[in-house]
Amino acid sequence: MFFLMFYGDQVKTEKSNTTVVMEFVLLGFSDMPKLQWILFVIFLLIYLTILMCNSVIILITRIDPALQNPMYFFLGNFSFLEICYVTVTIPRMLTDLWTRKGNISLLACATQMCFVLMLGGTECLLLAAMAYDRYAAICNPLHYSLVMNNKVCSQLVAASWISGIPVVIGQTCQIFFLPFCGSNTINHFFCDLPPVLKLACGDTFVNEIAVYVVAVVFIMVPFLLIVVSYSKIISNILKLSTANGRAKAFSTCSSHLIVVVLFYGTATITYLQPKPNEFQRMGKLISLFYTVLIPMLNPIIYTLRNKDIMVALRKLLGKLLT
Repeated sequence: MFFLMFYGDQVKTEKSNTTVVMEFVLLGFSDMPKLQWILFVIFLLIYLTILMCNSVIILITRIDPALQNPMYFFLGNFSFLEICYVTVTIPRMLTDLWTRKGNISLLACATQMCFVLMLGGTECLLLAAMAYDRYAAICNPLHYSLVMNNKVCSQLVAASWISGIPVVIGQTCQIFFLPFCGSNTINHFFCDLPPVLKLACGDTFVNEIAVYVVAVVFIMVPFLLIVVSYSKIISNILKLSTANGRAKAFSTCSSHLIVVVLFYGTATITYLQPKPNEFQRMGKLISLFYTVLIPMLNPIIYTLRNKDIMVALRKLLGKLLT
């Protein structure tokens, strides 16, 4: 309702302009017309794979007694977050590939952007919480169960989900209060912040500064916390007397470290690059990587590199086949 109100105000104020943007057009992969059906099948299979794999992880972290600890509590929440994240972008992309139309209203675009930013911010914060959990487990094992009790874990997850909501809503409203009176084509497959901001008329300097500030808070600050946590973790691991002990300790956090590097690397390039307008095509490919490919790889990374998850999967398959 709020978006409808300010969208109506925007249209009224722009009546004097020669071209008033009533909707956007997502170009997506329209530059590859012969590959539309192939891309549709590929992205549909990827989406179904993400849904299935993450749903299995959520299930086994809930029902398997051996996985009832903070590490797998965070992993279950992370898998649910991944399902939400891809559901905001991939179904819309599949629809555009099927219909070969990318028309999207300002309200729908604002809503999609809001959820993409909100869930992306949540992922950054949740990855930081998971790093803190590994720090507590490896660097303070005697007090681990006390430090990371059920209440603390629930509070960390809740804070990850809630803390970014008012900031993201405010930033989305700030962007869509701007007049859009020129081109309405977005060279992207979803309403991401940099390409939408590029279409705004007038001076967008304040908005660009706000984007950088929010990106620093929700990307760089959690990343620095993760770096500090893993610096202490690696330092503690190297102090262990046996090679077997070092390998076991490192195996408990290596999966998370890989996911952090993949996600933060691509997110940083997208939202903190100095001149995003000059890298539109590359930006689309990078966005495809962190919105589609990384969510598909995450369950594989966590299952193949985690013995407890593999054992739980075998037990679940055994129950299903008997």
